[in-house]
Amino acid sequence: MPNHRQSNTFCNSNHTPFLLQLGLPLGLEDIMDDELRRGLKQLLAYEGDDVEDIFCLTFELNWMELGEEQKLELIPDGANIAVTNDNREEYVLRYVRWILVDSVQAQWGAFQDGVMKVVEDSSLDLFLPEELELLVVGTPYLDFEALKANCKYEGYEEDAPVVKNFWKFVIEASPESQVKLLKFVCASTKAPIGGLGKMDFVIQRSANSDQLPTSHTCFNTLLLPDYGDDEDKLTKLLGRGILECEGFGLE
Repeated sequence: MPNHRQSNTFCNSNHTPFLLQLGLPLGLEDIMDDELRRGLKQLLAYEGDDVEDIFCLTFELNWMELGEEQKLELIPDGANIAVTNDNREEYVLRYVRWILVDSVQAQWGAFQDGVMKVVEDSSLDLFLPEELELLVVGTPYLDFEALKANCKYEGYEEDAPVVKNFWKFVIEASPESQVKLLKFVCASTKAPIGGLGKMDFVIQRSANSDQLPTSHTCFNTLLLPDYGDDEDKLTKLLGRGILECEGFGLE
């Protein structure tokens, strides 16, 4: 049964904002909330003639926001109109439109205005949704070998022991830790178009070998203390720095 609540994330994380930008239609499959999508599908697929009694739905949505109950009628007097076999498709269509379009109209409008200021003279209709996503967001595929090959060094040579240990740590790390490292240094979890090999990445020497690594995210620069050939120390301090990092401090 559909859950009458407002999810924090309404849209499919892959292409929904870009479908909106390109003027393409949205549908049930674009809802990211698995529970809600599954419930609406069950409503549509139900073969009995007692939808009103089984699902007990009306054309009114309810959710909690900042500790207060919010209500919205999908149609006039929706709180008093039951969802039945005959009108369930209308209910789902209105629900999906509210989730994907109406409820995020203010946020979407601001995002759209920002995009159009950058690409005002471009022809967005030349793009597929996935191509526009790559342009705006970047690619989720992370090739750290390519990042290593493109890395620049300040205060270190490429064959310095601490540099070798750093890349050993990165290449052998779990995908989750690799993403956190990228976010720690670059403030992003995705690669630009062309992959990590096209990203500027700098490892700069920091003299105090007892400190945690730090970074200049605006310049994609990792300030890596010189831990020498102590692999365990690098693993411990670098791991703590990237895994426990939260904003401008530690968790």
